[in-house]
Amino acid sequence: MVKRHRRPYRAKNKKSILRSKLFWRVVLGLVFAGVSFYFFFLSPIFQIKEINISGSPVFYEEIKKLMDGKNIFLVNLAVAKKEIPEKFPQIAKVSLKRKFPGSIIVQVEERKLAAVFSQGDNLFFIDKEGVIFENATSGGDLPKIQKIDEDGPRPDLKLGEKVLESNLVSSILDIESKLRGDFKIAAKEVLIVSGERLNVKTGEGWEIYFDPTKDLDWQATKLKAVLEQEISQDRRRNLQYIELRFGNLASYK
Repeated sequence: MVKRHRRPYRAKNKKSILRSKLFWRVVLGLVFAGVSFYFFFLSPIFQIKEINISGSPVFYEEIKKLMDGKNIFLVNLAVAKKEIPEKFPQIAKVSLKRKFPGSIIVQVEERKLAAVFSQGDNLFFIDKEGVIFENATSGGDLPKIQKIDEDGPRPDLKLGEKVLESNLVSSILDIESKLRGDFKIAAKEVLIVSGERLNVKTGEGWEIYFDPTKDLDWQATKLKAVLEQEISQDRRRNLQYIELRFGNLASYK
């Protein structure tokens, strides 16, 4: 019987990890990631150094504080776009975009004053969208709007709050413009009694009742007819109101 000789066991040489291509790929990848992170997020190259604001320079310092020194990649423009009008109610819209390596371009649109909104003893400037955006001390020559609420004046109004619908503000401004331009009558105050009734107090002491949901041109036509044909300038001294909301004629007292 032939005996088989076993070959002597030889230990395999383990390959050094330093000679592994995978190892060096991982190392190079980590180094590249670290260098990239530092370059883009920690180095001063991409820090915001300049903020260019167009539309209104009034808010430059305040907006600058929100972004100055931050990294241009890390600043959240969507959040800033929401926060800026909340912080500054005078701003209606704002757009922001990055300009590399370290600038932010800001375009600001301020709210345009349309009238004065009265609530109890408080006066606010209001824009055509129905948003109150600044406290007022007096109305001046601007139309003054007051909304009559069943529960009384609201003490908790906040700047930036929408208090009237834009179409209602538009109707009020249209009425004020027609009275001033076509009739030479000053609208001293507009009381919003309901969605279908506006009481316009004239500078002469009498009132005009409008329905903002109906044709304002037709209501103005009725007003013109009754003033020219039935109510002389002298009779206006004792006039209490002219009703324009119903029918084809204007009633008065």
